[in-house]
Amino acid sequence: MAIAGRPVARWLRARVPALTTRVVARLLSDLPVYAELPHEEIAGDIADIVQHNLRLFADVLEHRRAATDGELAQQRDSAAQRAEEGVPLDAILAAYQVGVAMCWEETARDAGPGDLPAVLEIMDRILVLQQQLTSAVSGAYLEARQILDSQEHGGRHALMAALLTGEDLDGFTRRTGLRPAARYLTMTLALAPHPDETGAVPVRGPGAGSALVPGSAAGAGVAARRKIRRIRTALDRFAGTPALTALDASGGTVLLPVAEPPPWDGPGGLCGLIAEATRAAGVPVTAAAETASPDGVPAAVARNAEIVDLVARTGRPPGLYRLADLLLEYQLSRPSEALRGLAGLLSPLDAKPELLHTLETYLGHGLDRRAAAAALHVHPNTVDYRIRRIDRLTGLSPARPADLQHLSAALVARRSV
Repeated sequence: MAIAGRPVARWLRARVPALTTRVVARLLSDLPVYAELPHEEIAGDIADIVQHNLRLFADVLEHRRAATDGELAQQRDSAAQRAEEGVPLDAILAAYQVGVAMCWEETARDAGPGDLPAVLEIMDRILVLQQQLTSAVSGAYLEARQILDSQEHGGRHALMAALLTGEDLDGFTRRTGLRPAARYLTMTLALAPHPDETGAVPVRGPGAGSALVPGSAAGAGVAARRKIRRIRTALDRFAGTPALTALDASGGTVLLPVAEPPPWDGPGGLCGLIAEATRAAGVPVTAAAETASPDGVPAAVARNAEIVDLVARTGRPPGLYRLADLLLEYQLSRPSEALRGLAGLLSPLDAKPELLHTLETYLGHGLDRRAAAAALHVHPNTVDYRIRRIDRLTGLSPARPADLQHLSAALVARRSV
């Protein structure tokens, strides 16, 4: 099939990259909801699906046939993802209409009177493909929304609520017919904000250039939902079954049914799960985990929340933690008369913030004066001098093992009072 003496399919494939850029720019300028999407999503998922559709159209023309079910799988997956992110269905269908119209304009641009038979056949192929796309996208979108609504208001939501509140689970099972798993991996997650939740959004103007404008509340909401969806996908893949989750943009609680406590490290371990969730979401993830029986879930969740809070207050890096990693900090965070006394050991440094910061950095780098100096951007001799001043003011020195324990405990206590 040719127009103006050139094979249409081959000619269209050669223009896919440039046409993809033009279609994406048109979506941003004509459809406000697309202009509010995260830039990462526009340059990634949206551009990918546009390019896939253009190549599919070239294949349909070349082989003079309708699209196969397998060739529409990527469009169905994309529609399901947009449903999870809350993008309206009418906007998605409008985007496909824009892409099809621009593809038609590009294909028929140089057609002459002698090309009428080819033009009519191309138009017929376009109409068939557009009908297939509309059907596939609408069906996948509505199915995804139905599943999401069911999860939010159905039995899994009720089961998680019963586990977290310590409801009588025997009575819950009799009432609902839902039976809890034998044990659950409880996790508390703290999620950092993704840049797209607060960053600028590129909007292409009528010319060739583009401008950055502040991200809207709607765009930030889409970015947050996208982050949560990716976290849930990693959790579901790890568990092999849908996880029970109560997550928002800042984190939340996860319950995974498990037959046995998962390993901490190594293949199939929890550290790998958090690393994968971090990679998928594109943000630092801090987590605490503990395996518990159903009646032990409320207490385990409460401990996990305390551990995540302690990680933040003590300045530790993101990652996976358990109670054993913060025994001292956890114990010192319990209310007691000794807590204020420990914190008071460092009160002579209250007026010397540079000494307190040096002490924290020095201990945090394992008493390595050179590493501490590099972190503080000072000479190692300056670190030595400050440590001597700390000794003179407090009577405690990191060089003495007994004092080192008191200094570490005092730092923790200061963060807890």
